[in-house]
Amino acid sequence: MTTIPSDQLALRPRDAARALGISQRTLYELTRRGELPAVKLKRAVIYPRTALVEWLERSSAKGGE
Repeated sequence: MTTIPSDQLALRPRDAARALGISQRTLYELTRRGELPAVKLKRAVIYPRTALVEWLERSSAKGGE
């Protein structure tokens, strides 16, 4: 299992999915629908750590909708 350094500003899709406890397929679907914050850099997609935490908190507050 990969440990994600706490000072890492952004996560690759595999690490972001693991950090959220979801599959990569779910991660990609949430990203495609615009529900999950992501940054596209040419062909690469990264997930800012702070944006993921904020998204998770908002989703939790809404009851996981």
